[in-house]
Amino acid sequence: MKEPAFNFQNLNPDTILDALWETGIRVESGLTALNSFENRVYQFADEDKKRYVVKFYRPQRWSQQQIEEEHQFTAELLADEVPVAAPRALQGKTLHQHQGYLFTVFPSLGGRQYETDNYDHLEWVGRYLGRMHQTGRKKMFAARPAIGLQEYITEPLQVLEASSLIPGKLKDRLLTSVRLIGTTLQNYWHTQWQPLRLHGDCHPGNILWRDGPLFVDLDDARTGPAVQDLWMLINGDSQEQRIQWDILLEAYSEFSEFDAHELSLIEPLRAMRMVYYLAWVVRRWQDPAFPANFPWMTDEDFWLRQISTFNEQARLLQEPPLQLMPAFQG
Repeated sequence: MKEPAFNFQNLNPDTILDALWETGIRVESGLTALNSFENRVYQFADEDKKRYVVKFYRPQRWSQQQIEEEHQFTAELLADEVPVAAPRALQGKTLHQHQGYLFTVFPSLGGRQYETDNYDHLEWVGRYLGRMHQTGRKKMFAARPAIGLQEYITEPLQVLEASSLIPGKLKDRLLTSVRLIGTTLQNYWHTQWQPLRLHGDCHPGNILWRDGPLFVDLDDARTGPAVQDLWMLINGDSQEQRIQWDILLEAYSEFSEFDAHELSLIEPLRAMRMVYYLAWVVRRWQDPAFPANFPWMTDEDFWLRQISTFNEQARLLQEPPLQLMPAFQG
């Protein structure tokens, strides 16, 4: 499965400044690159000392229609008083184009880190995710994808099969472990869930705290089961996880009903994310940012650990799903 060549090489400071100028923004400060591997994101201040963030989307990843659906979703969430980082409309639109690059401007919103061990934070997040999913159920995405085995297992396996990054003597073992996950998922992945529009990548790093949660980076928004926006917020041993799930779901259920049968999707979703993430790094290897930030990918020991991790995850897929308090067992 051939991936497009690295395509941010022509995005230089002059190109960025020209793009912003066309939207009516004059940059007065320097451009500060922010942490983002998939896209290119820069913070700056304009002539009025207002701070902004501009995001240039990776070419060929999302279509214009798919990005506009993301923007429309954030606009709906804001209208429903769900705190999300939404793009700013400039010249009547939120998505702009310059020299083939699609880009968006956001207000720069500060905040502190979401505290993963703070139950009050978890409760707040649960309520707002319930409200987010209220909005997400109002209609479906037309262009953005749905979570499923094709995108998260079948296509990543093709990427890994074609990769020369995996050490030759370990490649068969690695592919066998991925195929084992794939065949096991055939028995444990199901679609008996109510589809809705999701944040899609709701992990603690995508939540800022500003007198309450602020959800950022809906770049991975897609259709899927509600539990996709919940499971990555849970951590610790099994007892701690049950406590966190009870807190999260009690708060969530104030605004949205949760189908406890979706708990059986936690380990399948985890497995799918693990495979997808590995293939994502492999398919982006021609982008210089990836070898610089993932140097261990050339280490044989890394691939041995991946094989072990995948085999263990295939085993976990076959264990009984998490059981919660009776109130959440459907």
